[in-house]
Amino acid sequence: MKQQILEMEQYAVDNNVPIIEKKSIAFIMKYIKEHDIRNILEIGSAIGYSAILMASSTENVQVTTIERDEVRYMECLKNVKKCGFEKKINVVFQDALELNLSEDLEYDLIFIDAAKSQDTRFFEKYKHFLSKNGTIITDNIKFHDLVGNTDKIESKNLKGMVRKIEEYIEFLKSNTEFDTKFYDIGDGLSVSVRKEEK
Repeated sequence: MKQQILEMEQYAVDNNVPIIEKKSIAFIMKYIKEHDIRNILEIGSAIGYSAILMASSTENVQVTTIERDEVRYMECLKNVKKCGFEKKINVVFQDALELNLSEDLEYDLIFIDAAKSQDTRFFEKYKHFLSKNGTIITDNIKFHDLVGNTDKIESKNLKGMVRKIEEYIEFLKSNTEFDTKFYDIGDGLSVSVRKEEK
């Protein structure tokens, strides 16, 4: 599988596809092992890079990953098949904000790595599918070190997106349902663990 991973990394570079940084996915894979994570929901498959690596963490992991871009969805399917993970990874072609999951589905870990301006909406929509003491991990919390430095951004669209990430960080900090820790790993990760009910 090492060769397939290298090929995906090269494809991402050649085609300008954002994939998770190596240190970040290493952190998540370790988290999966240490917390005996069995069921994962990923929002934003891209080419399947993170889904495949998460699925390879342990024998017992199952991943459902959602992607709305057809080209990336097809590439993701291809990569999942190349790695022989069709039984471990379910790839869904849909906009995650429009998808209606079956109410009885439950995930130990939800990984948000899609449109950054929608992080809060993803969190609010999918937290209901989290197991009792489940975790939501979000990537790109630093967003290329632009978070906290909006005065340096000239592009109006980019500035707007970074502001949305800053609002999401404040949303996580003030969220009473979850305990959130922020990690200065890769492009920044937030790890939100649902508080145990008293």
